[in-house]
Amino acid sequence: MIVAFAAVPLWVALLPLAAYFLGLAVLHMRRRPSVVSGQIDALLLVAAVSGFVVAGPLALLQPAAGTSALTAVMLLVGFLLMVAMCLLASRPRVVVYNATLDQVRPLVAEVVGGLDASARWAGETAALPARGLQIHLDARGPARTVSIVAGGGRAAAESWAEFSRRLRRSVRSLRVRSSPWAWGFAALGATVFAAASWLALQSPPPAPAAAPRPESSSPGASHAGPRRSFDA
Repeated sequence: MIVAFAAVPLWVALLPLAAYFLGLAVLHMRRRPSVVSGQIDALLLVAAVSGFVVAGPLALLQPAAGTSALTAVMLLVGFLLMVAMCLLASRPRVVVYNATLDQVRPLVAEVVGGLDASARWAGETAALPARGLQIHLDARGPARTVSIVAGGGRAAAESWAEFSRRLRRSVRSLRVRSSPWAWGFAALGATVFAAASWLALQSPPPAPAAAPRPESSSPGASHAGPRRSFDA
């Protein structure tokens, strides 16, 4: 069985990206902030660009490795392993959608104070010495998205898990207005989806299957019709 990544049309690669933008639009239209873990946030982004990875780098590597089904599976598994290694090497974090830094910081300060009364703040970084944990708030520009990144050794893993649970409960009580970025993400998603639909309509139809060749006669067989015997 032949599996060629180069045969993946561009409109197929555009569909996950369109779904990603539309999903961001829905999150920014809600009146409550949405909290996801950093791993899920990264996996959603990887899924959005997965079509371009298959039609791009993997398609370039496939001719050297072969076009068999086993080779295609090995290339996909290698890509997933690279993603998994990057996720394991990254610091734990929590992403809050449709909220500003000014709205998230009081909630984080309340949770931090409940975990460690001796916590100290330096700018947007909080140190919890009794918990062996450091927390840094990072706003993604004006996009109304805030990342809370954890720092510290392995001993802080339990403290970070407790912080994440309390922060999720605290964010549920926050009410916000719909973000103006929602319409921008919706427009991007609709544009990408329209481009994918146009490319799908412009793509040529698949070639019809070739008709089976007639079986060749054996070398000893005569091409003439059956012989008739005539009486002299």
